[in-house]
Amino acid sequence: MMQWYLVAALLTVLTSSQGILTTLSQSNGEYKYDYATVPFLAEVFKLAVSSLLLWKECQKSPLPKMTTEWKTVALYPIPSVIYLIHNNVQFATLTYVDTSTYQIMGNLKIVTTGILFRLFLGRKLSNLQWMAIVLLAVGTTTSQVRGCGEASCDSLLSAPIQGYMLGVLSACLSALAGVYTEFLMKKNNDSLYWQNIQLYTFGTIFNMARLLVDDFRGGFENGPWWQRIFDGYTVTTWMVVLNLGSTGLLVSWLMKYADNIVKATIPCSPIMDHLLEEDQMNIRDLLKKAKAIGADEPRAKDSRKRKVAGDSAATPSNSQSLPPPPLTTGSERVQDPPAEVDPKPVDGDKKKKKITFRS
Repeated sequence: MMQWYLVAALLTVLTSSQGILTTLSQSNGEYKYDYATVPFLAEVFKLAVSSLLLWKECQKSPLPKMTTEWKTVALYPIPSVIYLIHNNVQFATLTYVDTSTYQIMGNLKIVTTGILFRLFLGRKLSNLQWMAIVLLAVGTTTSQVRGCGEASCDSLLSAPIQGYMLGVLSACLSALAGVYTEFLMKKNNDSLYWQNIQLYTFGTIFNMARLLVDDFRGGFENGPWWQRIFDGYTVTTWMVVLNLGSTGLLVSWLMKYADNIVKATIPCSPIMDHLLEEDQMNIRDLLKKAKAIGADEPRAKDSRKRKVAGDSAATPSNSQSLPPPPLTTGSERVQDPPAEVDPKPVDGDKKKKKITFRS
């Protein structure tokens, strides 16, 4: 259980600082480096870490399960392409909106994730959950409306419309990639690190292809991308790379062992829904056991009553009314039992006792 709190805390910090670090890496509102190289280096970092962890896992016995069928491997390029687009949309969004607006718009991922959960995975949400999603969408929208007061203003929104369109697109892409990736992660019992290697290998290939396409479009004016990959990089830029890479590794772990709703809600609240679900399961188990004990108690009482009734039927009734024999010492004589309870009365007394009993 402690590992859930640790992952939740780390992912909360990384996700919250992502927009801040990306904004700090800009200079006068522009990127002095090619921001397409950041997702590429992040994919390389995740691929290297996953390969190292898989190698360590293979040193143990039994060996981890690794599915190599082409039908399964062919499913991994799809989320890699979606994440490629999503990562580049994120950088473009931060050129139009500030960090706080970007973080608020990130909450729309919960809305789109809930909708896609229902459409693609068929998971049902309660009425309270749908109400929370609607309120979250309304709150995110109204937070971006600024009051003009008596002065005239050109727009009611606090940022350009392009930034909001890119923010909504980013939320939709994040939810789509997350739901599809969760489907892949839970499709079989393969090793998490093997699944990550497949996912990040295609991610590295597609990000490299994107860099090549940019070079062809620019006519290789600034040279090939591998010669200028680190141009304009600062310490903050490297922190962005590590942030993206670490976030991806933690998210894949959550998708494997939790679900995408938890991943989407962690930036908003550090409380893990998975832990609450475990507590609810424990409470339900206790209630089931208490119900079973309560159902068995009347049957136990009936069985005890039947046992007592059977014992009383097997024992003579007059023996139950006999008092216990008095304690005697060496010279004491045993007292005769009272006349009314004499087990063997004489014939002359039978009639008298019957008359006395009837009166």
